Amino acid sequence: MSTIKIEDVAFVRFSVPDLAKMRDSPRSSVVIATADERRVVSRGLGVSPVEHIAAKGNPAFAALGFRAASLADLRFLAEAEGIEIGPFDLPGGGCRVLLRDPDGHRVEVVVGQTPTASLPLPGRETLNSALDRRRLRQTKRLAAGPAHVVRLGHAVLSVASFRTSEAWYRERFGFITSEEITAEPALSVGAFLRCDRGDTPTHHHTLFLLQVPKGPGFNHAAFDVFDLMLGQQRLQRPGVRRSGASDATSWAATTH
Repeated sequence: MSTIKIEDVAFVRFSVPDLAKMRDSPRSSVVIATADERRVVSRGLGVSPVEHIAAKGNPAFAALGFRAASLADLRFLAEAEGIEIGPFDLPGGGCRVLLRDPDGHRVEVVVGQTPTASLPLPGRETLNSALDRRRLRQTKRLAAGPAHVVRLGHAVLSVASFRTSEAWYRERFGFITSEEITAEPALSVGAFLRCDRGDTPTHHHTLFLLQVPKGPGFNHAAFDVFDLMLGQQRLQRPGVRRSGASDATSWAATTH
């Protein structure tokens, strides 16, 4: 039995040296929720009020956030871990607790955020589907631009010991294994983990843990996007690193 069962991933948090670059990047289509000299807080087109946080500092992964189902669950988790509940001082408000996983990754669990109004998907009203053909005898031109971020989908962490980290996350947050990755029949090195929401459908994975030779670290965060191919074209322009670089300033290239 796990301590609680989380509902979903909530946000990723980074520190970056150049907030202006994060705020004004033409390659990303996140919606800026708030921005000042200390941090830039972004969201997607969905109802989550915050999904990406960039604070001023040296390039680094700072935290992974999950959403609890209720304040009662958060209190139960806090009591079990011997930690305090504090306010979540970002758009949407709410409460949070802070934990550290076996590799020292900072893990935040939030609850009570006020959802924001979802925003329209640009151009969706003129797209045809197999069941709905709204556009007849009209040419559809897609304007060049970034893919539009809808929501944070999942995060991937590199870990020192897969079984140790797997147990830690399952015991606290109720994750269920969707698929396990094996290097050989008797050696598992990673797994796709999904939220346990009972009869409520959930995504194939919210968290992926992978044991790699280089040791613990942040691998990537993936966002659900609209018009993916346009975003791919934008990211192929000069000046964008295409690999999962550790430099948090390259998040537009590595996580969108």
